[in-house]
Amino acid sequence: VLVYGKAVASCLMLALQACGKEVTTVEGLAQGGELSLLQREFVEHGAVQCSFCTPGMLMSAQALLTENPTPSDEDIRTALAGNLCRCTGYSPIIAAIRAASGQEADRADGSA
Repeated sequence: VLVYGKAVASCLMLALQACGKEVTTVEGLAQGGELSLLQREFVEHGAVQCSFCTPGMLMSAQALLTENPTPSDEDIRTALAGNLCRCTGYSPIIAAIRAASGQEADRADGSA
């Protein structure tokens, strides 16, 4: 989840700690029934498979893009460090985040 725009591991935050705070869940990324750009890029790049990790990846990525609109691959990897994915191998996730930041021409492996 995002608390005041910062990524927080929801499993480590008690509900009482969220009382009165601005909390955004993955459902809050979509606006007016439309997926956000980041959510659409995850779908487009195959960054969602079993979808178990998807909410955490999306929220960590959203916090990153809010703070750093054009992150490097290293910035992306650092922001996602607390999230585990067993399906995608991370490359599609990194590519989706780069695309959402307008850097789609660069591949997640660093080559053009």
